[in-house]
Amino acid sequence: MKSKRRFLFLQGVCSPFFSCLAKALVDCGHEVRKINYTVGDRFYWTLGNSTPYRSSLGDLHSFYLEQMAHHEITDIVLFGDCRPIHRPAIDVAKSKNVRVHVYEEGYFRPFWVTLEAGGVNGQSSLPRNAQYYLDKGCSTLDYDNGTPFRSAFWKRVAYDIGYNFWAGLNRFFHAGVPGHVPYSPLQEYLAYAKKTIVDITSKKNKSDLTELYCEMETGASIFYLFPLQLATDSQITHHSPFSSIEDAAAKIIRSFASYAPPDAKLLIKSHPLDPGMIDYRSKILQIAQALGVCSRVVYINGGNLPRLITFSRATVTINSTVGASSLLHGKPTKVLGSAIYDIPGLTYQGTLDSFWYTDETPNMQLFKSFRNVVINETQVNGGFYCKTGIELAVRNSLNRLID
Repeated sequence: MKSKRRFLFLQGVCSPFFSCLAKALVDCGHEVRKINYTVGDRFYWTLGNSTPYRSSLGDLHSFYLEQMAHHEITDIVLFGDCRPIHRPAIDVAKSKNVRVHVYEEGYFRPFWVTLEAGGVNGQSSLPRNAQYYLDKGCSTLDYDNGTPFRSAFWKRVAYDIGYNFWAGLNRFFHAGVPGHVPYSPLQEYLAYAKKTIVDITSKKNKSDLTELYCEMETGASIFYLFPLQLATDSQITHHSPFSSIEDAAAKIIRSFASYAPPDAKLLIKSHPLDPGMIDYRSKILQIAQALGVCSRVVYINGGNLPRLITFSRATVTINSTVGASSLLHGKPTKVLGSAIYDIPGLTYQGTLDSFWYTDETPNMQLFKSFRNVVINETQVNGGFYCKTGIELAVRNSLNRLID
């Protein structure tokens, strides 16, 4: 057996994934401990050996120093490397040569999750050099989409509610720990419920999508796709030059209005998990009206993403994983933030203003090598929110964690 390791688990996803993963490590002969920052963390951790954190963010550095030294920690495991509670832990771990394992949603979804050493997304150590992937791709396995599984959306919602049901008790048990989103779970659930009801019952939304598909597939208009991201996502708050989604939308619409072909349309798609706290439709309409392109900017909720990409001329994104899907479809893609796939030969490297007339498509051999290398080095086949997905992710994580 490989040498015994001592893992310290920090905050994970709103599901039993971390608890299942820790049990598998214990079964392999390793030690695990957990820091709980909320009552929800306690709810999903079933293995004991946990320590509650109740103080303020300012005390985290010394807390982590003491925990890692006292328990002789060799590895820390966490989800989301930009969370305020995690940044001090990563800093301490790196200063003490403690290995850092970061989980995140997959770079190539839906059947992969990210498990990367040191950091993910903008903190990733993956090179932004095309030749690296071309060279390494020659000796890397050719990966398909991984073992598939079904992950019902209601299950993810149920896990999230189970985690946040106890949120009101945090003020008594974890008073010093702020959340990493600016609104309460109840506000989010109410907004999401309202948005879902409107989307389901709106006949206009359905007819708009039908008309849109017809217009795109018949080539009646040229479309550029701009997929929105979640406002609270670290991809926006930490890895982009924008203060908000509205800020990014304003920049893109201004450029589109001034430099895109006059008969082209900009298709702006909402994020499927956006709770509806912000009325993007109204805000985008106001921007478009002020620029005189209201009839050329189309906002939609829902829609089949592969179908939309297929019949769009190109994709502009902040740093969404939709950008990787756009490359897979061979579409010109412009990135405005920091993304692991923003590499010469894959994405458009010129200005946004000049992007609207480009016919520069990605090098598909480079993309194939890039995808295979990234999966080989940072992806785990599995998921966080269903039994089969969790079992796959746990099984496929073990060698990465204890190697």
